[in-house]
Amino acid sequence: MASPTGEAPSAFALRLVAQMPRLRRYATAWLHNAADADDLVQDCIERALRRQESLQDPARLGAWLLAILHNLHLSNLRRTRRHGPTLAVDSLADDLALSAPPEDRGEIRNFVRAMESLSEDHRQILLLVGLEGLSYREIAGLLEVPIGTVMSRLARARERLRVALEGGDDRTVRSIR
Repeated sequence: MASPTGEAPSAFALRLVAQMPRLRRYATAWLHNAADADDLVQDCIERALRRQESLQDPARLGAWLLAILHNLHLSNLRRTRRHGPTLAVDSLADDLALSAPPEDRGEIRNFVRAMESLSEDHRQILLLVGLEGLSYREIAGLLEVPIGTVMSRLARARERLRVALEGGDDRTVRSIR
């Protein structure tokens, strides 16, 4: 029996599995925690399997999955804001800085702090461009914003990240519009 996308269910599942490393990489960069990223990717795959009939263009599977992942992440953020954050004791095991060689830890910690100082919009745009290698057009479609918005967010995000890495204070970062 074929799925609404015109392919056998096992073929669709195999295409989903092929996208998992990309989803996990993006989620890990966003969440800074491999276990939370795995949970988010699992929720994404589960939702994709349940709603595969809503995928109108099978060639856009990657963008469709990133949109699902993005929406699930936003839902989780809203839930965390309502109920407060939970921090597992073992979360330090996934700390990027702790997994690096000692001579690189300082730089990695500075980079992680600088990324965390960015707004969600700016961090997201940097991850989509830098980590996922998406084009401005793909990002605009994924986020449902004009390409000009993508370009301006990216320019501001890069500048804020540069200032944060150079040790600029909050006033300097806030003054970048």
